[in-house]
Amino acid sequence: MLVQEKSKQIGVVAKESGVPIKTIRYYEELGLLKSSGRTEGGFRLFNTDVLARLHFIKRAQSLGLTLAEIKEFLNVHDEGQLPCGHIKTKLEDKVQAIDYQIQQLLVLRQDLSGMLSDWEIQSETYHSTICPILT
Repeated sequence: MLVQEKSKQIGVVAKESGVPIKTIRYYEELGLLKSSGRTEGGFRLFNTDVLARLHFIKRAQSLGLTLAEIKEFLNVHDEGQLPCGHIKTKLEDKVQAIDYQIQQLLVLRQDLSGMLSDWEIQSETYHSTICPILT
């Protein structure tokens, strides 16, 4: 009985966290969350720390971290250590990847702008290429 007083049913967790029940089940399947048991009716029960875990998962996802990366961090935490160093390294990697993407997008933008500034109307006659301008 003590376990159920400190535990929350999956529906309550979903309502309080804003995370759908289906997603909570999926996170449990992936090992991101662990239920603390089930009610007599078969509903999953979770410890009260599940809300903090769900908040962490959602925040980490919003920063571009994958569920696999998040699982690694949670495993470190579950072993009694703070995963902050691991998280910092991953976020630094994300910043580098974003910088690279920005560079690539700037090059693409320049190519597109150059193409559009030189755009000439082509005659309506048949060409063997789909669009002669893109050759």
